[in-house]
Amino acid sequence: MRFGLCCLFVAEPVTFRATTAKALSALSRRDALAKASAVCLHNAQNLLLAVRTAHRLGIGAFRIMSPLFPRMTHPEVGYNLEDLPDAGAIARNMADVRDFARARDVRLSFHPDQFVVLSSPHAHVIESSVRELDYQAFLADLTGADVINIHAGGAYGDKAAALKRLAAVVRDLPEGVSSRLTLENDDVTYSVRDLLPVCGELGLPLVYDVHHHRCNPDGLDEAEATTLAAATWKGREQYCHVSSPREGWKNKPKPHADYIDPADFPACWLGRTMTVDVEAKAKELAVVRLMRDLAPPA
Repeated sequence: MRFGLCCLFVAEPVTFRATTAKALSALSRRDALAKASAVCLHNAQNLLLAVRTAHRLGIGAFRIMSPLFPRMTHPEVGYNLEDLPDAGAIARNMADVRDFARARDVRLSFHPDQFVVLSSPHAHVIESSVRELDYQAFLADLTGADVINIHAGGAYGDKAAALKRLAAVVRDLPEGVSSRLTLENDDVTYSVRDLLPVCGELGLPLVYDVHHHRCNPDGLDEAEATTLAAATWKGREQYCHVSSPREGWKNKPKPHADYIDPADFPACWLGRTMTVDVEAKAKELAVVRLMRDLAPPA
């Protein structure tokens, strides 16, 4: 079993920078590209540091932040890598990330933001979602990431119709996206039971989030859901998510806690070959603590 860290660190000296469309639009095109280039180079350098740091801590997977190259897909201030003054250095750092991750078997993934919704009835939402997924696939090509994980989105009053729209969009996605795309059960709308037929129809792996399953149960127990989700990976290493509720299961269970309560880790997962992203506010501290808590006695 490998444990994954999501995007950021709280104690290690790894930082990522951002910029806004407003900030870039206030500059000349040349200056805006220079600013974006500096941010992207910093982020590429720190992504390499992040993957090296995760490996040093014994963390076997890392979720790369979606806005690694901020505003790249923006319709007005967006840019291509080759537009940036530091394009060569950025590309070399990304290649170093890919090579290091492959050599040390650190699994890399992406989890686009919630605005990526392939079940939307609105064409402009689909268009922006596909554009974002193309960008994520571009980053995945650079880094060797094998997973781009999304939620199914809203039901819009008709779950079946929404999932049909999602399926139609997925069938038209470029191979660089579709070969990495996964669906995750959520805590409100789409359960494991809802998504399994869609995953089977489209050949998409299901990322099983056990916290979401506890918030949005569907009659399957955790062992059943884990096994059924594993089958959708078709020989690839299964991906799952775990988290603990900040205020306990009886109050508002959806917000994530700083750390994982070992009692929230499914017993049926122990001993399985799988990747488990630890979704906790304490980031690498939470991953390391969970690995320690679950380690067999010496």
